[in-house]
Amino acid sequence: MPHRPASAVRFVLATIFIDSIGFGLIMPVLPRLLMSVGRFDLAHAIEIGAWMGLAIAVAAFFSAPVQGNLSDRFGRRPVLLIALAGMAIDYLLLAVAHTLPLIFFGRVLSGAFGASYSPAQAAIADTTPPEDRARSFGLISAAFGIGFIAGPALGGLLGQVGERAPFYAAAGLAGLNFLYGLTIFPETLVRDHRRAFDWRRANPLGALASARAVPGMAMAVIVLTMWQIASMVYPMTWSFYAIAQFGWSNLMIGASFAAVGLIMALTQTFLTGPIVKRLGERGAAMLGLTGAILGFVAYAFATKTWMAYAIMAAIAVQSLVQPSLMAMLSRRATPETQGEVQGIGSMAMGIGAIVAPVLLTGTMAKFTSAGAPVYFPGAAFLVSALFGLLALILLTRMPRATD
Repeated sequence: MPHRPASAVRFVLATIFIDSIGFGLIMPVLPRLLMSVGRFDLAHAIEIGAWMGLAIAVAAFFSAPVQGNLSDRFGRRPVLLIALAGMAIDYLLLAVAHTLPLIFFGRVLSGAFGASYSPAQAAIADTTPPEDRARSFGLISAAFGIGFIAGPALGGLLGQVGERAPFYAAAGLAGLNFLYGLTIFPETLVRDHRRAFDWRRANPLGALASARAVPGMAMAVIVLTMWQIASMVYPMTWSFYAIAQFGWSNLMIGASFAAVGLIMALTQTFLTGPIVKRLGERGAAMLGLTGAILGFVAYAFATKTWMAYAIMAAIAVQSLVQPSLMAMLSRRATPETQGEVQGIGSMAMGIGAIVAPVLLTGTMAKFTSAGAPVYFPGAAFLVSALFGLLALILLTRMPRATD
C-alpha cells in the first residue's frame, strides 16, 4: 500500500468537490449566456446546448482511456495535476470568449481535461480495500454533491453581477486546486504495479476490447452507459427545463441545483455505506435505478415549483447507483489495471454523454420549439426513464465478479 493514503483520499475528495463547484458555477448562467452571445431565443439556445454537450462528451470519450492508461504508467499524481491546470486555463478562456465558436472550443477543452475522474477514482481504488470501495466512491459522489450545493447557488448569485463572473470564479478555484495538489497529493500507485503505456489499450476501441476480455466487464460497461444516458437529463436539460417549464430566474435555478447537491451529499455520506452493506452493490444499484425511473416520470409531468422540489426525494435513492456500479467495476480490475478499468468506466460514461445531448436536449428542443406538435418541456425525462429501465433490466442479468 502506498504511503500517506489519507492525504491522497483527502486530495481526491477536494478535487472532486472543487471541480463540481466550478462545473456548478456556470450552469445557471449558461443558457442566457448562449442567448446573449448568439442573439437567439431559448429554443435555439437549447439546440446549441445539445451540440455543445455532444462536443464535450466526444472529447471526454477519447480522453478518459488515455488518462486512465497514462496514470497506470506514470502514476495518478502527474496526470491529475496536468488536468487541473488545464481546467483553470479553460475557465479563463470561457470567461473572455465572446463568440460561439470560442465558447464551443472552451467546452471541448472542459471535456478533455474533465476526464480526470478516471485517475482520481483509480487513486481511491489504490488506497481502499475492495469491500470498502462502494463507500469510498460514495464519498466521491458526496463531494460532488456538496460542491453542487455551493457551486450553482454561488453561480446564481454571481450571475446577478454578470454572466462572466462565474467563469472567473471557477478559474480561480481550479487554480487553487492545482496548487493544493502540487503541495499535498502523494503518489498512490507503487512502481511495482505500474505497466507500460500501450496506445492499443488507450484508444476507445482498444479499451472496449480489454473490457470484453474480463468476465462481466462488458455488461457492466453497458449498464453504466445506459445509466449515464438517463442521468444526464439533469446536467444537460435542467437549466433549460426550469426556464421553459417554471420560468425560473438564474437565482432560482442555482437554488434548485444546490438542493439537489445537498440531497446527494447527505445520501452518499450517510446512507450509501449502510445500504450497500445490507443490500450489496447490485441491490443498492437496483434500488437506486427504481427510484430514478419514478423520479424521471414525475418530472416529465410536473407543473408547479413545489412539485419540482418534492420530486427531489427520488434523487436521494438515485444517488446509490453510480458509486455501486463503479465499485462493481473496480472488482474486475487488478492493481496493475485499476487506472485502465476506471478509464473504461469513464469512457462508458463518455459514450452515454455523447448520446445524451442529441437524444435528451434534442428531444427537449423539439418539444419547446415553435413548430412542436405539443409543448412538452418534460419530454426528455420520459426518454431518461426508458434508458433507466433498460439499465435496471441489464443489471439483473450481469454476471457477478469472480473475486
